[in-house]
Amino acid sequence: MTFETTSSVTSLAVVLVSGGLDSMVAAARAREDGYGLLALSVDYNQRHRLELASARRIATALGAERHVVLPLDLAAFGGSALTADIAVPKDGVQPGIPVTYVPARNTIFLSLALGWAEAAGARDLYIGVNALDYSGYPDCRPEFIAAFEGLAELATKAGVEGSPFRIHAPLQHMTKADIVREAARLGLDAGMSWSCYDPAPGGLHCGECDSCRLRKKGFEEAGLPDPTRYAV
Repeated sequence: MTFETTSSVTSLAVVLVSGGLDSMVAAARAREDGYGLLALSVDYNQRHRLELASARRIATALGAERHVVLPLDLAAFGGSALTADIAVPKDGVQPGIPVTYVPARNTIFLSLALGWAEAAGARDLYIGVNALDYSGYPDCRPEFIAAFEGLAELATKAGVEGSPFRIHAPLQHMTKADIVREAARLGLDAGMSWSCYDPAPGGLHCGECDSCRLRKKGFEEAGLPDPTRYAV
């Protein structure tokens, strides 16, 4: 499905669009809720930078009013298998917080989205975090989203003057299968999205990292065909 920008849109929302399935569905939900999209993707020198091409396709397909790909080299800090010379685990989804966790990533990204939202006069932010079928990242939990919404009210001119921000996490309590079904309900082409943390040659998903395993599991449990091209 392709969403066109229309004059009937009266409010804007800043949506974090990574290029993954979850962020694609969250962005489509924002459009369904009646918002014009200000799509924000962050080029943080991630190992899986192929996701940025997917983010561009998704922003275009959803009729974003504007799409900003913001360079912010988190590889300068390291500390993650996605931003440093640390192997991406391939032996199954592990308990605890894995080495693919990027320190404070969602805090950083939401802060950037908040800054753009205030500058653009938007009061709604959408993020595709999920706290059920995910890798155990602390900045995907409902407590984090609620705390950041409180911070936004304290940290901005708009918030102090009585115009608070709302952080929407519409996938928060969905399983990956629920998200796959939601993508189908919204008429989205899931094949546009990119999930793999360690891309294989030829632009294939590796099929073995946490993110690939969760993606495959979602399509299997949803009983829907998986359009993803996996190396394994």
